[in-house]
Amino acid sequence: MTSDKNDPKSIEEALKKAQTNLSPQILSDASELRNQSEPTLRPVSTGIESLLHTPFAVLDHGFIRIVDYMGDDGAVVQAARVSTGKGTRAVNTDQGLINYLLRNRHSTPFEMCEIKMHVKLPIFVARQWIRHRTANVNEISARYSILDREFYIPEQDHLAAQSTDLKQGRADQPLSEEQATRVQNLLRDDALHVYNNYEVLLNNDAEGNVLDENRDGIARELARMNLSLNFYTQWYWKIDLHNLLGFLALRTDSHAQYEIRAYADVLLEIVRQWVPLVYNSFEKYRVGGAALSAGGKEAITRMLKGEHVEREDVGMSAGEWREFKATFEIE
Repeated sequence: MTSDKNDPKSIEEALKKAQTNLSPQILSDASELRNQSEPTLRPVSTGIESLLHTPFAVLDHGFIRIVDYMGDDGAVVQAARVSTGKGTRAVNTDQGLINYLLRNRHSTPFEMCEIKMHVKLPIFVARQWIRHRTANVNEISARYSILDREFYIPEQDHLAAQSTDLKQGRADQPLSEEQATRVQNLLRDDALHVYNNYEVLLNNDAEGNVLDENRDGIARELARMNLSLNFYTQWYWKIDLHNLLGFLALRTDSHAQYEIRAYADVLLEIVRQWVPLVYNSFEKYRVGGAALSAGGKEAITRMLKGEHVEREDVGMSAGEWREFKATFEIE
């Protein structure tokens, strides 16, 4: 199911949801970390400092928690100018430089900023996410650990049939309440069934207690194969700002799968708090902008001259022509 525009999840909403959706242990650990304070001489972003270690709930059991970061808007500007400080340049001048860098697809100044996050997400979302091979990742290992009895069940509004237009998407119209309830029950029953069997295979419960002293369980590395893709995994994910913006450009798009878009929307809000000048440029040139092929550029040029243009005139495919007309609202 897609929408015409993104539905960004605010930090406040995610924080409020965390209080009811996340385990007391996660919230306790976050509170303990936030109560620690260390002096620093490094540049800090006041926006993101207030968010450090706070878990922001995503989906039913997932979260994003900022562990650490390096750099701010000033780091991008400083790298671009190969300067030793901010000097006397005004903020609007810095904004102009960042606009120029993003508009002209410069990358290395944005790579000077990095962020590290602790993310809990369904396995099938993680498999999509890991396709962005531009980050450092360390994932929980089910060879060493027993996974939690936590799995993702979509809300009814997000259950829909296969799209007839998109090969890898769902239809806009959700299932009826009766059908959606049946799907939710099937997913829940299956997940509970496979987790019960997971414990039987291990001969351990989630706390590591032996279930039957008279038999051996199989190794964790084997027992894990029985779990379904809606179970939750966790990882630490570190990425530079340039590649994070590339991730967000794809995953906040209305055509992205809802489940990964829910995480991307929270990440986008984190970027807004962390590097507001970069965020402004990103919204202006990447989210709100549009790329043109040579054919698209020719079509716009000729239309501005008053010519009537058909797709065959500029060598565009039917699909590209349809997207082109939708982007520029051409009848």
